[in-house]
Amino acid sequence: MPTPAHQNLYELATQVGIALRTRNRTLAIAESCTGGWIAKVVTDIPGSSGWFDRGFVTYSNAAKQELLGVRDATIAECGAVSAEVVAEMATGALERSRADLVLAVSGIAGPDGGSPDKPVGTVFLSWALRDGPTRAERRHFEGNRDHVRLRTVTIALQGVLDVFALHHQ
Repeated sequence: MPTPAHQNLYELATQVGIALRTRNRTLAIAESCTGGWIAKVVTDIPGSSGWFDRGFVTYSNAAKQELLGVRDATIAECGAVSAEVVAEMATGALERSRADLVLAVSGIAGPDGGSPDKPVGTVFLSWALRDGPTRAERRHFEGNRDHVRLRTVTIALQGVLDVFALHHQ
């Protein structure tokens, strides 16, 4: 039996699927700290092949560069966990997919890896429309690794719905 949190993710992913399908749009995902969890939740939805194009799990900096075209200079100057990197991840996923909308995430899920500027729980998310803007935001989630990742998946999927609400598509 699914936990309430996992049931909520399933319901949220179902809403994302309905929003994409009714607008005849497709989604691609570029993930780092969530390690494919967003793509897993999306593909749990029957019929997701009609609106989900592909996912990129780019956990290492090299993967971000090789698979998504994130510039070495961006990682060096801003860090892999930054608004600039997730925006480049989103742009790269758009260029390397057939999707109309991309979401990208990178963060520090812990328990190690944080810094004073970017403590454990810091996550950057980005959403990009092929025919519209790219948006990036910083979030901070308290809790253990699983909680940080779960909140990231939730906010990433909610952001897809918000993109449609903001752009009246």
